[in-house]
Amino acid sequence: MSNANEIWGRRLKQARSAAGLSQKQLGIQAGLDAFVASTRINRYERGVHKADYKIAQHLASILQVPTGYFYTEDDALADLMVTYHRLPDKGKNDIMKLVRKLVLEANIGKDT
Repeated sequence: MSNANEIWGRRLKQARSAAGLSQKQLGIQAGLDAFVASTRINRYERGVHKADYKIAQHLASILQVPTGYFYTEDDALADLMVTYHRLPDKGKNDIMKLVRKLVLEANIGKDT
């Protein structure tokens, strides 16, 4: 099992790569000095350092992912979180209705 810093770093790298940004570009957009931007993001991605929650929120906003994406261990859940986050409100409502229906159907016939 990966430790929290490794998971966080892997998720950051995935989101950064999907956004088409270099480490330096992301760091600069996050407000880091250009001289240290690449190094700082690289250290986050390698799990050497972990950003505090406020920085995580800022990076998530830049990368258009929910902050919780960085912290989840489950790859499928992480993908679902990003997909849901990027949906318009109607799509989010539709997904929640579907999920509730599926949960209800899964529980029908089970002993309580």
